[in-house]
Amino acid sequence: MLQELMATQANSADSAFGLIGDWAVAVMNALGPTGVGLLVLIENLFPPIPSEVILPLAGFSAASDQAQFTWASAVLFATVGSVLGAYCLYGLGAWLGHQRTVNLLTKLPLVERREIDATINWFNKHGYWTVFLGRMVPIFRSLISLPAGVERMNWWKFGLLTLTGSAIWNTIFVYGGFLLGEN
Repeated sequence: MLQELMATQANSADSAFGLIGDWAVAVMNALGPTGVGLLVLIENLFPPIPSEVILPLAGFSAASDQAQFTWASAVLFATVGSVLGAYCLYGLGAWLGHQRTVNLLTKLPLVERREIDATINWFNKHGYWTVFLGRMVPIFRSLISLPAGVERMNWWKFGLLTLTGSAIWNTIFVYGGFLLGEN
């Protein structure tokens, strides 16, 4: 059923949100707030998928007459997805180490070596607060988990800073989409 919904949305000639947006809405409509969390988890693992598209659409979907979830549940599930995705990348960075992590990231589409180097340098220069602040910067928000893992940042501090930064980012974009959907 989910594949049929996504195929229908993706093949729509009069697409309102673009391919990624229509796919995201189809997942949210099929899975509700769990779909929001799943999409954000995937977005964290594959930085080229933009949270700036997914999150406002979650809010927009929450404002619709057929909404299966509220904007607050969308924020909650998006934040859980953010934290889980961040911990996955943290673990990957810890497991692979510096050079293998860089080699892997350079193979991702739309991720450039200079972005990877800038993220690692920023983390090393500014410390743990980059995890909090990095959650509010596109591309960087996913990549910052890797140097935190490579450097074996304290697990609990990483989680707390990730949770807080992600909750702020998610609330701004989901609630903004919700306000637009209401109007």
